[in-house]
Amino acid sequence: MATAGGPSVRAHGDATVALELKGITKRFPGVTANDGIDLDVKRGEVHALLGENGAGKSTLMNIVFGLVAPDSGEIIVGGKRVTPHGPQEAAALGIGMVHQHFMLVPDMDVIENVALTSTRWPRMLKRENLRSELDALATAFGLGVSSKALVETLSVGERQRVEILKLLYRGAQLIILDEPSAALTPTEWQSLTAFLRTMTAEGKAVVLITHKLDEIMDVADRCTVLRDGRVVTTLDVATTDKATLARTMVGRDVSLRGSRAAAQVGDVVLEVEDVTLDEGGRRLLDGVSLQVRSGEVVGIAGVSGNGQNELVDVIVGLSRAATGRVTIDGREYSDLLTRGFTAAGGALVPESRHSEGVALDLSIWENLVAKELTRFTRHGVVDMAAARRHAVELSAMFDIRSPSVETGVKKLSGGNQQKVVLARELSRDPRLVIMFQPTLGLDAGAIEGVYRRINEQKLKGAAVLLISYELDEILSLTDRFAVMFGGRLGPMMTSENADVERVGLLMGGGR
Repeated sequence: MATAGGPSVRAHGDATVALELKGITKRFPGVTANDGIDLDVKRGEVHALLGENGAGKSTLMNIVFGLVAPDSGEIIVGGKRVTPHGPQEAAALGIGMVHQHFMLVPDMDVIENVALTSTRWPRMLKRENLRSELDALATAFGLGVSSKALVETLSVGERQRVEILKLLYRGAQLIILDEPSAALTPTEWQSLTAFLRTMTAEGKAVVLITHKLDEIMDVADRCTVLRDGRVVTTLDVATTDKATLARTMVGRDVSLRGSRAAAQVGDVVLEVEDVTLDEGGRRLLDGVSLQVRSGEVVGIAGVSGNGQNELVDVIVGLSRAATGRVTIDGREYSDLLTRGFTAAGGALVPESRHSEGVALDLSIWENLVAKELTRFTRHGVVDMAAARRHAVELSAMFDIRSPSVETGVKKLSGGNQQKVVLARELSRDPRLVIMFQPTLGLDAGAIEGVYRRINEQKLKGAAVLLISYELDEILSLTDRFAVMFGGRLGPMMTSENADVERVGLLMGGGR
């Protein structure tokens, strides 16, 4: 049972320590997620937790937040050893967590969303009193969100601030942020960093789970690096650099930034002409036009939910445009669903690996040959041996790490699952490659591999359309890019001459 006692968090033997972990170990069938982890988080600091996928970051913080029980070890909060049995007990200890996927009710306002998480009896909560308290908190910490606003009308950044406001209202002194910059505009990230500095100045502690080295250098005071469930080291951010962080995390030197390969630009491969798409009386795409040529990477920047998914669906044939047309090498194919897109030379690395990229219940080899079964079929019979041999070759070529091609895809890390998608799509020498959030949730080593594949396709003469919510990715990899907002595609810009401040403004709907 957790030890309650209000939101005050102080240390066991050290008044500057907000949280101390000693020897935390957690095993799951076949894997040790955390192996004797020691960690301390100080009051008034942002402490980053860095590691590759599967390093144990999320498991460790889920233990602190009471979502997972450790097999052994100690959690010390407020000078006492505690074991939170769920988020409610963690909250009573002054611990709060903001997950990647927000837990808000869209058709309620901010006040009502906060009231849902209050430990006070509902009849004791008076709306006006709660509004005053929330507005005071928002002002004190520079959150800039109206307590009267409906959640569904708020931007991603504003919704994140509501989640943080909920924690502050409950008296959180230690706040865990899981990949907090996902889908934020550069301006929203700057606002978040300003808020974090305000919060730590008040003596609160922040744990930042992230794989983005720029964020760590920007806002963190210390960084603990995990590898294979163990602590490698804890570094003072002021005296380190991104290359050191990446090398410590992966165990080797890593290329941290994508670079544009120099390639010969050829004819137009993909052409999207004045495409509109309506659904339920709403215009989801509004006159979108776009060209991608052989040997170039064209990017689409923007915040999630501004028409990117709908545009991809139209291009690959999953949705039929109300007006306009889409061609590959001058030929229309949109009436043939995804088979037409594939037959025309199109390849898609989708945003969601799990729901669209791989079949989790099938093996590696079955996923790898899924689009080429006819190649291994004779007289209606699939040559399983030949298909498996092909899968073994692709596994070696794309460095898919697994015991064998018989291994289920669901048992692979996120990086290796993405390699399966890349191997299946790129091994067919496509004319057009659509990369939609290709590095989502990947660590530095896996991201480096994806960037290499993008440039390989460009040098082979493919046309590459890169859709990413990571502005740095767009700027470093693309030859030209445009910002998508509200179903409209803005003017094309060259990455070399782009004004980051203006791009951030466009991502937020400005001009």
